[in-house]
Amino acid sequence: MVTIKSVKGLQVLDSRGNPTVCAQVVLSDGSAGVGIAPSGASTGAYEAYELRDGDKAFYGGKGVTTAVENINNIIAKELCSLISPTQKTVDDCMIELDGTENKSSLGANAILAVSIAFARASAESHKIPLYRYLGGVGKKTLPVPMMNILNGGAHASNNVDIQEFMILPKGVTFAESLRIGSEIYHRLGKILGDKGLRSGVGDEGGFAPDIESDREALELICEAIVSAGYGFDKVGLALDVASSEWYRDGKYYMPKRGIYMSAGELIKTVEELCKDFPIISVEDPLSEDDWEGWCEITNKLGSSVQLVGDDLFVTNTKRLNMGIKKGAGNAILIKPNQIGTVSETLEVIDLALKNGYKSVISHRSGESEDTFIADLSVAVNAGMIKSGAPCRTDRVAKYNRLLAIEDTLL
Repeated sequence: MVTIKSVKGLQVLDSRGNPTVCAQVVLSDGSAGVGIAPSGASTGAYEAYELRDGDKAFYGGKGVTTAVENINNIIAKELCSLISPTQKTVDDCMIELDGTENKSSLGANAILAVSIAFARASAESHKIPLYRYLGGVGKKTLPVPMMNILNGGAHASNNVDIQEFMILPKGVTFAESLRIGSEIYHRLGKILGDKGLRSGVGDEGGFAPDIESDREALELICEAIVSAGYGFDKVGLALDVASSEWYRDGKYYMPKRGIYMSAGELIKTVEELCKDFPIISVEDPLSEDDWEGWCEITNKLGSSVQLVGDDLFVTNTKRLNMGIKKGAGNAILIKPNQIGTVSETLEVIDLALKNGYKSVISHRSGESEDTFIADLSVAVNAGMIKSGAPCRTDRVAKYNRLLAIEDTLL
């Protein structure tokens, strides 16, 4: 019988240079796994709680030493005493230890890092890849990459309000999809440079130029797609509006343009963009608290556009059930750190599948070299994965892991 020999936490840095939690789990047969918790910039109000120290003299208050100590002093002792640990019993044990609705006692960042580390150790113990441990031996569907190649909103310091402008390259293989996306990304960089708009990149690797409007951003991306030699039958567009960031007293305030919109005006704006451009997916077009707006846009666009709830559902079965009953959205963004454990993440994906909602596996703006979401996307046959632009190692690591998975399946 394999048991847990040791659990250890460590403070490491994420892709933005901020502290995050790393955990290592070692089993009694010598198998070991490591997990690193990601961190978001635009976070939903209903997400699980990311525990930080708050000491302004130490990493500007963003240290995670308390979360690490919770792993080393509380979680480790309990997990090492489990007689027959499974993913479910390990995750349930940590949930019970925490005892809060949003994991604010031990910290969702501490709990998730351990949960991922145990999953990896278990996969190694069973001598199977992580995606098969999570999803079963028959899993082999590679996702379409949703690449954030132009950044705005909270992910960039430019004058663009919409947070993410993405491309969805649909090749015969994942490797082909990745190649198409990379070619378009580099072509966009050249176009921006030629127009005097070249800039640095945002948190997720996309370019972040100062441009006149959201519409201009889409026009530039379409130009890059055509210039790279592809048609819109091969490459679709997607938006992450991140509108919860704008919601103020029932209206939407676009901070970079300094204007207010009603829900109806915002819906009309999204409708017009979807009509004028080959947009096949829109994430968070309305706020996490605007259920009425969500239902309205779903009635208008839900039959032709994928409407993805991120802040709306926060990878939470309770929130997703509310959306299912109200008829809000038709897809859910899956971010494991929004809920805090591997088991709960798999449960919400299963609920979405049973109710006809698609699942899109997603990174966070603060990432690391951890590639867990790549295996997860294959494990659940998600069909789509958000992992940023084909730029920056923290993003490319996920794509490279998917290349390696595909290679073993060919």
